[in-house]
Amino acid sequence: MQFDPRPGRTLENRTAILEALEHFQQSSDTPAHLIVLPELAFSGYLFEDREAVEAASHTYDDSFFEPLHRWCERTGTALVAGFAERSGGCFYNSALILIPGQMPGVYRKNHLYDREKLFFEPGDLGYPLFEYRGVRFGVLICFDHMFPEAARTLALSGAQLICHPSNLVLPGYAQITTTARSLENRVCWILANRWGSEEAAGLRLTYSGASRILSFDGKMLDEAPAAADALSVVEINPEACGDKRLGEGNDLFGDRRPSTYYCS
Repeated sequence: MQFDPRPGRTLENRTAILEALEHFQQSSDTPAHLIVLPELAFSGYLFEDREAVEAASHTYDDSFFEPLHRWCERTGTALVAGFAERSGGCFYNSALILIPGQMPGVYRKNHLYDREKLFFEPGDLGYPLFEYRGVRFGVLICFDHMFPEAARTLALSGAQLICHPSNLVLPGYAQITTTARSLENRVCWILANRWGSEEAAGLRLTYSGASRILSFDGKMLDEAPAAADALSVVEINPEACGDKRLGEGNDLFGDRRPSTYYCS
């Protein structure tokens, strides 16, 4: 689901998200088992100062998310949504994972981009796996896509699908890297970007849209426009992600030689 959040207006953004989800449910003949929202979907991305982050932040079990949790339970749809997480005296750029019948889950962004380092702590939960309807999936957030080790860690752990909430400002970069990450790991990929512009702290950012869903072999199944709301649902084949063969003579995981990799 691609949209343009209003900066700092958490309640307004939550309402817009719920209205879009309800409209989809009522108008679509295709049920959705999983929907992915952009990074920091409730708060917007640019913050003037730490006080603005605190005002727009929530704990992962905050009652603020209860209407979304109820929607998931009622419809049988899982939801991955970027949010500004407050935990103790720290803030994290996180993703909330709502799965029907389960307690809320969290992924905390491991690779912070530019001014995020002024407000957020790096993730401290590693790369957790989640499962719904027999499909194992992990989450990366925006700039995480530039680090191939992150996607490989999830794939080696058994992820069949990677959900990628984003606020991308470098047009075309993630369209290249996500194709490569999907292809080199044989995983499906959902890139949920936002669009629009924001101004704060003397900066102006324009977001690139073009959200996309990729098959396990890097092929694009659907793509959103660069500057418009969009909610796309397509069918993927997660079972195919277990086959890491490339041709008859090679296996992308079986042929790995970790003893030759000297990176730390």
